[in-house]
Amino acid sequence: MDLVIVESPSKSKTISKYLGSGYKVLASGGHVRDLPAKKLGVDIHKNFEPEYEVYAQKMNTIKLLKKEVELCDKVYLATDPDREGEAISWHLKELLKIKDSNIRIVFNEITKKAVNKAISEPHEINFNLVNSQQARRVLDRLVGYLISPVLSRKIKKGLSAGRVQSVALRMITDREREILAFKPEEFWNIFSHITPSGDTFHKAQFNDINGKKTKIDNSVSAMKVVDESKLGVWHVDKVKRAKSLSKPNPPFTTSTLQQDGVNKLNMSAAQVMQVAQQLYEGVNIKGEGQIALVTYIRTDSVRVSDDAVAMAKDFISDHFGAEFYPNKANFYPSKSNAQDAHEAIRPVSLEYSPESLKGKIEANQYRLYKLVYDRFLSSQMVPAQYDTLNVHIVSDYQSTKYGYTLKGKTMTFAGYTIAYTHTKEDDDEEVIASLPQFTEGEALNLKEITHEQKFTKPAARYTDSSLVKAMEENGIGRPSTYASIISVLSKREYTEKDGKFMKPTELGLLVSDQLVQYFPNIMDTKFTAEMEQKLDTVEGGNVDWHKIIGDFYPDFALSLEKANDGKKVKLEPVLTEIMCEKCGKPFAIRDGKFGKFLGCTGYPTCSNIKQYDEKTGGIAEDKEGEGEELANCPACGKSMQVKQSRYGKFYGCSGYPACKTIVSSGDMKKLINGETIVPEEKGAKGSTKAAALDPNAPPPVPKEGDIVCDKCGSIMVLKNGRYGEFYACPSYPACKNIINLKNINKDKS
Repeated sequence: MDLVIVESPSKSKTISKYLGSGYKVLASGGHVRDLPAKKLGVDIHKNFEPEYEVYAQKMNTIKLLKKEVELCDKVYLATDPDREGEAISWHLKELLKIKDSNIRIVFNEITKKAVNKAISEPHEINFNLVNSQQARRVLDRLVGYLISPVLSRKIKKGLSAGRVQSVALRMITDREREILAFKPEEFWNIFSHITPSGDTFHKAQFNDINGKKTKIDNSVSAMKVVDESKLGVWHVDKVKRAKSLSKPNPPFTTSTLQQDGVNKLNMSAAQVMQVAQQLYEGVNIKGEGQIALVTYIRTDSVRVSDDAVAMAKDFISDHFGAEFYPNKANFYPSKSNAQDAHEAIRPVSLEYSPESLKGKIEANQYRLYKLVYDRFLSSQMVPAQYDTLNVHIVSDYQSTKYGYTLKGKTMTFAGYTIAYTHTKEDDDEEVIASLPQFTEGEALNLKEITHEQKFTKPAARYTDSSLVKAMEENGIGRPSTYASIISVLSKREYTEKDGKFMKPTELGLLVSDQLVQYFPNIMDTKFTAEMEQKLDTVEGGNVDWHKIIGDFYPDFALSLEKANDGKKVKLEPVLTEIMCEKCGKPFAIRDGKFGKFLGCTGYPTCSNIKQYDEKTGGIAEDKEGEGEELANCPACGKSMQVKQSRYGKFYGCSGYPACKTIVSSGDMKKLINGETIVPEEKGAKGSTKAAALDPNAPPPVPKEGDIVCDKCGSIMVLKNGRYGEFYACPSYPACKNIINLKNINKDKS
């Protein structure tokens, strides 16, 4: 029996299906060891050597794998085909004490052919890839572990920094300040509605005066153009007809898949990667079992294999016609900084069409798979063909010629769009059914001139999609990390969502400013991109990773020293327009132990606080208690009040702290209806216990189904305890009798 170790259980199921009974496939569950969580784990004085330790939760996994290694004939390490996967294989080899050398197998797609081919061609672990991963891990640890405490001391506890995360934050905060500083400029759009003859009028936009392109930036100039154009003689100046091609986009990379998944499917970048991972590892197709649908999803290459090209050629010719396949296969050059270790993301087999899987896999899996499938298929097809029209129209008024332009295009051959209906985002020309007929020198009739005032707008805030695109264009980080970076920025409350857009919080702005002040290199996009390029050279075996870290660290250490000496900064609360009803001063949004709340700015003189509703930006309404007449406390008779804890809303006695009785929302309704309940009193350590009943009160009359205490005759109360539900005597602590619910059910049966 041979043993194959992969990363995920889902992948192990898919691979087991292809290898058969002679192999046992087990999963490591990803990384099994890493740098320690509670210390730096990098020896600065010994060439930055990392110190690894096994994750506590992976101890049993390692024990199990060790036993299996001893029992098997041959071991294959089939972790993901990238730097992280190579490092995991190395860690496993070290921990499992595997002596064989040729144990590493890789495949870009999980198919029977690819897996069996990989098994037949095992090789040694690629230490250039391992060292490349180690270099990034050590550098990220130095930056994150050493800068984060500085932020915690200078601003507030629990803050974090990251080598790529912090640069991404700066991009977001810089964009926000650019928006705030933006001064809109006025401009006017003017449209003429003209026709050579008949009742069909065409819309042309003002473009120039006497052949010189002109921008109209005020109402006076706009009305002059409108009024004089109306009085002019209209005719066609120039007509330009041409044919154009629209080429298909290349198949997806990790980055472009995230962008389209966000834009077209309304997913987050993290959701796109999660679903893509499922499609790669294998999904459960009804009636067929576990099937992998797409190739490896972490890639920045647009290259596809010869087998995939041949598969596409046959499919396109059979399903669409030979005219939809080019005479020579389409070739897409990868970017200069692309690793090109893997193919682009594509379907494993075109025979699994999206339509054939509809209803057999989860909705998001279907939607993302269709996106990948259609994009790949269209990338191998011929361009779409169009007839285009560009008309220059003139209104000749006295010695002034007011020029207007009319553009349009109509499709003459669908090409790749027959398979992929999404048009390019930068294609702003509307495709129409047929083009109007214009002849140079032809007189035109004017129906009307319309105009509209506009103002320039600042660059939009980043979305998940546009931030991913910007990080890729700036060479920051790797595509596989983009989704996690966006998630961390939100989790740390450095950013918040305004619709689909990312907006930096006050905390995010302050953190970014402090990092820029003390760590200008770390926060510089160019510096970060250059560091990425240096780290990539390790993968090629051209440089020792220790030297890259060694060159970086001295200046970094000096920056750390200056930052630690810097003054503590205060996170200013965000003022609101809500005024305190007690002192008249405005409330401010503050961070508390249990989240954001509204605190009076008159503190400490006025300590008035309110619950904050983050959705509305105002005071949280107590909808459940709104308009209710609260009952009296069942223990002391004083009125109950709606209160809030970290666990939610509850009713507490207004006599607190003398009376610590609390009542749930359900019990409050019972009290209002005149029913008797057993109140709970908050204990010294936050636990709850039943309060003693009034000894002078008459005992309640048992009803059918009530459980009666066999010691004092009281009606037992059902409660939840550490080990489940039980009945307790309401006379506690006078009577401590309890009855296990299991015993009662047993008696009933």
